[in-house]
Amino acid sequence: MSSATPLRHPDVSSPGEMTARGWWLVGLNILLPGTPQLVAGNRVLGRVGILATLLLWLLGIVALILALASPSSLYTFATQAGSLTAVQLLLSAYAILWVVLTLDTLRLVRLVKARANARGWIAAFSVVVLVGLAGTAAYGSAVAGSARGALGDIFADAAPVAPVNGRYNIMLLGGDAGPDRQGLRPDSMSIVSIDASTGKAVTIGLPRDLNPVPFPAGSPLHALYPDGYGYHDKCDVDVCQLNSIYTEVELYKPDLYPGAKKQQSEPGIEAMRDALAGATGLTIQYYVLIDMQGFADLIDALGGVDVTVSEKVPIGGDENLNGVVEWIQPGQRHLDGYHAQWYARARHGTSDYDRMARQRQLQDAILKQVNPLNVVTKFQDIAKAGTQVMKTDIPQSMLGYFVDLGMKTRAQPVDKLELVPPTIPDPTDPDYTQIHRLVRQALTPSTATPAPAGH
Repeated sequence: MSSATPLRHPDVSSPGEMTARGWWLVGLNILLPGTPQLVAGNRVLGRVGILATLLLWLLGIVALILALASPSSLYTFATQAGSLTAVQLLLSAYAILWVVLTLDTLRLVRLVKARANARGWIAAFSVVVLVGLAGTAAYGSAVAGSARGALGDIFADAAPVAPVNGRYNIMLLGGDAGPDRQGLRPDSMSIVSIDASTGKAVTIGLPRDLNPVPFPAGSPLHALYPDGYGYHDKCDVDVCQLNSIYTEVELYKPDLYPGAKKQQSEPGIEAMRDALAGATGLTIQYYVLIDMQGFADLIDALGGVDVTVSEKVPIGGDENLNGVVEWIQPGQRHLDGYHAQWYARARHGTSDYDRMARQRQLQDAILKQVNPLNVVTKFQDIAKAGTQVMKTDIPQSMLGYFVDLGMKTRAQPVDKLELVPPTIPDPTDPDYTQIHRLVRQALTPSTATPAPAGH
């Protein structure tokens, strides 16, 4: 069909020609928005539509090249506030432009001149495509806006720090404020140590009843507890053990860490960082605090988690409470947020070490659930839950790097070192020479050397 006459100057008295012209214009609007206006309508509007479409294609090609050649660069771009704002504005503008071009294309089609049995099909097809493409652009714009807000709320505005001995060591705290507690007290404490080049990760779990706990020489708590926190039951709270350090400092000694708030942290978190550094001999660059009160929302946003339950776990209380209790039964289970939260928190009938193992199991299950499709389709729910659940000092500027490193980590098995019995025979009488040696062996199994004198 010649674009010179039938498209711009059709025979309006021929329903057959007008029907064919209508399908041509609608098809061109899908393949290259702006083309119908260029050949049959307002050429200025057509040029704007074509240039905008070519720009969008070009950006898509660049993104694809980066994804194949330098994924960390793409991840870095996609996690910065400025770039997300640009993406949000671009997609919003394109969604509006697409609506304008599609409505103008329908005007150019002149449906009343087409065959009667084709008018509805042409209009319906145009509307379906309009909703699909413009809706996708609008949704992408909304996701970019949600991402910008969530990332800004969760991650720190700080300069990156370098790995230490080729590794990033991240402290994970599972906090549980609870209605029966004064303040938050971490129930789950671990360090994820990641090779900065390969992504190979080791999780080091520490029991909450570790006691006494040493501090590095530069820690403000070292002067108060030179022999370790809890040595000879010395502390200022009711129970002297590892997870009590957060409570003591947060409630009674926040002035020990005056710069914590500016670093997007808390005095209690910084005290725990010092404690875990002293206990393991590692330098801890970053922390992540997970609030168990909002943990269920994150699990639900991910669509639940799949775990293998080895023995039944009671929900909401003691299994002897009035003889009535709900159980999470053994076997392969898909847990929603409510049941996953109790699977992580349940105390009755199980030990602290059993609970630690269940929490690590849930961490692994959550990592498996976080895949690109899941994140894209449920991003806004995940982002909303994330701002309620997570607090960290990881800089937003390093997110691209850590996303790329995390992809490498997911492709490998994660090694685990649990500093609990029988590995550590008695956490209330720990041998830190042994603990530091075990940590070094876990991180560098082929080059481990005898440990120096410990604490």
